[in-house]
Order: sequence, then structure tokens, then C-alpha cells
Amino acid sequence: MHALDWTVLLGTLCFIVAYGVWRTRGTHTASRYLRGDNEDPWWAVTLSVMATQASAITFLSTPGQGFLEGMGFVQFYFGMPLAMVVIAWVFIPLYYKWNVYTAYEFIGKRFDGRTRLLTAILFLVQRGLSTGLTIYAPSIVLSKVLAWPLGWTCGFIGGLVILYTTTGGAKAVGITHKQQMAVMFGGLFTAFFLLVKQIGPHASFGESLQLAAALGKMHVVDTSWDPAAKYTLWSGLIGGFFLQLSYFGTDQSQVQRYLGGQSIRQARLGLVTNGLLKVPMQFFILLTGVLVFVFYLFNHSPVHWNEANRAAMASAGGDALALERGHDAVTDQLAGEAAAWIQARRKGLPADAAPLNASLARDQALREAFRAEVKATLPGAEPNDKDYIFITWVMDNLPAGLVGLLLAMIFSAGMGSTSSQLSALATTAVVDVFRKPLARTDPVLATKWATVAFGLLALLFAAIFPLFDNLIQAVNILGSLFYGTILGIFLVAFFLKRVHGTAVFIAALVSQAAILALHFSTVQVAFLWYNLIAPAIVVVLAAALQAALPGPSAGTRNSTG
Repeated sequence: MHALDWTVLLGTLCFIVAYGVWRTRGTHTASRYLRGDNEDPWWAVTLSVMATQASAITFLSTPGQGFLEGMGFVQFYFGMPLAMVVIAWVFIPLYYKWNVYTAYEFIGKRFDGRTRLLTAILFLVQRGLSTGLTIYAPSIVLSKVLAWPLGWTCGFIGGLVILYTTTGGAKAVGITHKQQMAVMFGGLFTAFFLLVKQIGPHASFGESLQLAAALGKMHVVDTSWDPAAKYTLWSGLIGGFFLQLSYFGTDQSQVQRYLGGQSIRQARLGLVTNGLLKVPMQFFILLTGVLVFVFYLFNHSPVHWNEANRAAMASAGGDALALERGHDAVTDQLAGEAAAWIQARRKGLPADAAPLNASLARDQALREAFRAEVKATLPGAEPNDKDYIFITWVMDNLPAGLVGLLLAMIFSAGMGSTSSQLSALATTAVVDVFRKPLARTDPVLATKWATVAFGLLALLFAAIFPLFDNLIQAVNILGSLFYGTILGIFLVAFFLKRVHGTAVFIAALVSQAAILALHFSTVQVAFLWYNLIAPAIVVVLAAALQAALPGPSAGTRNSTG
């Protein structure tokens, strides 16, 4: 990297960390450390909620998703706006009414300590694992740039986040989210503008979209009811609705963000604004990936997106060199066929995409064969390279300074998401598992130590994670395994007033066991549907058990937990 890129990258990261530490250096009370003293206006709530969800995985993996599979992934978010409305008018008023520090504290007050503990543990397991992924994703970037071992890079990014999150808690998280979102939006818009400009000599923006559509990349909505299809209109509206309802309504990393709002009205407005902005934002990121796909139709692309693997295979020789030469030949052919397609469109002639599709199929076969060679030749290497696509374009095609900006964007996203999760994990452990009294300063010290502990645990998970088929899918699958059961507990708490603790506790255990059994079975069900199946089991079974159990002793509805 150029010295200017290092200056931009390190200067941005150091400023964010130093600013967060400096602004929150006097944070000593539980209210400020765990909830930010309820000082955030609606726009700060919006930015903080968006920064929590927009991890580095969003900017590494989502463009790769658009490159490979097109725009269909955006359907995953179709249920979000409705979920935001439900949370704003059902969840938020109750959280503020009960004056809770965590969502699971509310469960303890509604049911009993046992159900509160179960819900908190499900959150800690799911979020603890996914926090490792949010550290792992930006580490891929730095390991590519510096050729560092992944363990070192995980330690670098994790250490920065642990530093300012431990210092200022939820207050530091909220303050730094503003700077991080500014960097993220700046980097994203810059990347999009430069992509359009670089494709310009070959095709206009409109022609690029037409070419992508002809090759199946612009198919946004799938109306089929196939339960095995990963992303459809119905799985997004229904399964996605329940997943977003659970994530934003019951996941402490998000609940903590809007519990810091100045009032119920400010929290509501911030959350609903996030719901309105999220779908266009994801559409824009996916479209960036589609434009990267169009860019590489006209320009040479590597046979394998992981440069370290490619360099190692070049030294090894064998079939890999022949595969790379075959890929280079197909790349040249693709450029000619794409140019011919554009020229046909400009002349008003029929533009046949069949030659392009045939060449892309041949190229895909060569890429798969190269990955198989990597797996056979380099036992310690990860052959999957899908999450390297976007960063390869950044490193190979952007001028000095802008590479640093795009890397800062990815790191800012990773830091913002990870800091929210560490703060939420620590708060949940102290408030819901160890039940520290919150009237003194003791919880602040305990939460700081818990933040460090969960940070080290996340680093451990990050160090041992393999590179999944696609990181954005890995995070969503992991969430879908647990969020549905957690959501079911909350739905019973909100809407089934006669159901008590024992009934919902048993129903939650059965639901979680059923979802895990379904996921690891041979039954083909898209993971988004877990978010409908699990809460349905909890709600129906809890109601049935309550009807069968004797009297009100089945739970302690008004227990303080």
C-alpha cells in the first residue's frame, strides 16, 4: 500500500479510538456506562442502530453476494420496515415503562429468574459466536494487505475495539458510531462513483444494468414458495420479518442502542428511520457488487480471488498454471463478447447473452477446479475465496489515498458492530447472569472486566473460525438458529398475559432443540423460516402447557427476576 493509504487508514482508526476514549473518560455511573444516560436524539439512535448492524461483513461479503448471485439477497430485508413499526409501538414503550437496562431484565420481571437466565444465555451463546465473526471479517482484509497471520490481525482490530469499549461502555459505543457511519457512507459512495467511472469507457451506467440483467444479476424478487430457496419474497417478508423483529426487538446489542434515546418518541423515530433506510442501503451495496461483476467482464480478473493462495499455487506449479491460463483465455473472450453485446444494443440489434453465459459457465468451472487444486495442494489454506472479491477490486483499481479510505470504511464497520456487541454481552452478563446491583459504581467495574473477557473470547472464536461459504450468510444462519426461540419468549411475554414462567420455559427449551435438530437434519428448509417456526412452537406450546398446568403456580408473572 502507498504511504498515503496508511496515513488515511491509521489516522482514521486512531482518531475514532482516541475520540471515544477522551469523550467518555469520566464515565463512572451505571446509567451512563450501560445506557448512555439517555442523551441520544433520534438521528443518533438511527446512526447507532445502523452501525451496529452494518459490520465489516456487510462491506466484504454483501458485494461478493451481489457479484455471484445478483440482487436477490435484498429480499432478506423486506420484512424489516414492518418489524421496526411493531418494535416501536410494542417493545419500546414497555422497555421504557419498566426502566430496564437489558431486554432480558424485562423477561425476569414478566416471568421469573429462570426464564430470564435462559433467554440471556441464548443471547450470550449466539452473540458471543457472531462477535467472533465480526472480528474475523475485517481481519481477512488486513491479512491480505499486510500478509500477517490471521491471529495477529484479529488481535489488532479486537484490541482497538476492546480499548475504547471498556473505557466508556455504551456511551463510547454511541459516540464513536457517528464517526464510523460517516466513514462508511463516504467510502461506499466513493466506491460506487469510481466503479461507474471505470466501467464508463466500455458501457454507460444504464447499459451496465442492462448487461447485468441479461446475465441474471438484476432479478430482485423471487415469488416462488420453494421452502429450500434461500431468498424469496415470502421468506423475506415473513421469515425476515420475524428475524428482524427478534434481532432489533430482543438482541441486547440493538436494544441497548435505542434504550439510550432521550425519550420513547426519540427512540421510536430513530428505529423507524433505520427501517426506512436499511433496504435502500443494502440494495446499494448489492448493486455495487453487481457493478464489480460488470467491471470484470471488461477487465482481467484473477482465477482465484485470494491472492495469497494464488501466489502459493504459482510456486507449486502443476495443473493450477494450466487452469490459470485457461481462465485468462476465457477472460479475453468475455471482454470481446461483452463489448459485442453493448454494441448490438447501441445499434438497436438483438443482443444475445447466450455466448456470455456459456463463457461465464466455462470460467466458473475453471475457478472451481482451481479451488479444488488449492484444497488438494495447500492443506492449511482455505480454498473459498468469495469474500475476497470486493477487496481485490479495491486494492487493484483504486488510486492512492482512496484505498486507505475504503479500508477505513471496512474497519469502521467492523469496529462499530463489534463494540456494540461487546458492550451488550458484558451488560447482559452483569445485569442478567450475575445480577449485580445497579445503584452503585460496582457494576461499572464489573462490566469493564466482562467487556475484556468477552473481547478475549471473541478473539478466540475469530482465530478458530474457518472461512464460511459466505460470511453474511454465516452470520444470518447463526442468528436464525437462536433468535426465533428468543422472540417466542418475548411474544408470549407481550401478548399471552395468562402464560407464566414454567410453561414458557419448557416451550423455549423444546423450540430450541427442534430448530437445532431441523438445521442439522437432511430436511431442506431455508434458514429464514427458522425465525417463523421457532416462535410458533414457543407460543403454541406455551399456551397449551399453561392450559394443562395446575393453577397460577406455573410461573411467577410479577417476579422481579
